[in-house]
Amino acid sequence: MATSTTTTITQQAAPSAEAILRLFPDIDTSSAGLEGHDEEQIRLMDEVCIVLDNDDNPIGTASKKLCHLMTNIDKGLLHRAFSVFLFDDQNRLLLQQRASEKITFPDMWTNTCCSHPLSIPSETGSNLPESIEGAKRAAQRKLDHELGIKKEQVPIEKFHFLTRIHYKAPSDGKWGEHEIDYILFIKANVDLHPNLNEVRDTKYVSAEELKELFKDPQLKFTPWFKLICESMLFEWWENLDSGLEKYTNEQAIRLNHSGEPLNQLSSS
Repeated sequence: MATSTTTTITQQAAPSAEAILRLFPDIDTSSAGLEGHDEEQIRLMDEVCIVLDNDDNPIGTASKKLCHLMTNIDKGLLHRAFSVFLFDDQNRLLLQQRASEKITFPDMWTNTCCSHPLSIPSETGSNLPESIEGAKRAAQRKLDHELGIKKEQVPIEKFHFLTRIHYKAPSDGKWGEHEIDYILFIKANVDLHPNLNEVRDTKYVSAEELKELFKDPQLKFTPWFKLICESMLFEWWENLDSGLEKYTNEQAIRLNHSGEPLNQLSSS
């Protein structure tokens, strides 16, 4: 396995939310649109995400709500995210089914944990090593929040950063995703205590079992999970115990073959 090092996150003056209004003067900042949704999920829409340029450089901050409105995504608003793939000692991947209460992509099956580093010193970075470390810290935070996995069971040094994927995908007519997604692998046996406001169900699967799940028309999967599965997941998975290091710490941001973001993915 690749040698892991610890990076110190340096506190920096984050670009203000006002900077985003200058860069995106037509951004939709209305407070409407959340009526009827779960109160806790509405509260989480106030979390502050890291807004990026296409090279993954932080250029400002915006609320989770603003970052996930399709009207803003279509104007180019892009934010940082991470996706965790957690494997047990049998090399089975832990999947979660997103809760019905989720505002984006409810009830869909996906990888272990997917969320966003926040615009706070411990999760933001001014260069790639710091940004990777920030994504790992955010992963610890959300694994606990969503699945009740304590950080002692998923220490920073056990996470492996593989690559970044730039993609865009609608959830419905109003909400969607436009992210540079940090892909993190970790092998650990963990105790699960799912937060039912976040997670409807969990399942450990082998590679072959996951391929069979994709054949079931009754099951819905998140677009980023399908994208990763259709590109590199199974090759990475085969090398989980020996050879994974050749796939780690990729510097480039993965795009589609035309050099554009992997965009307009469906959610089925």
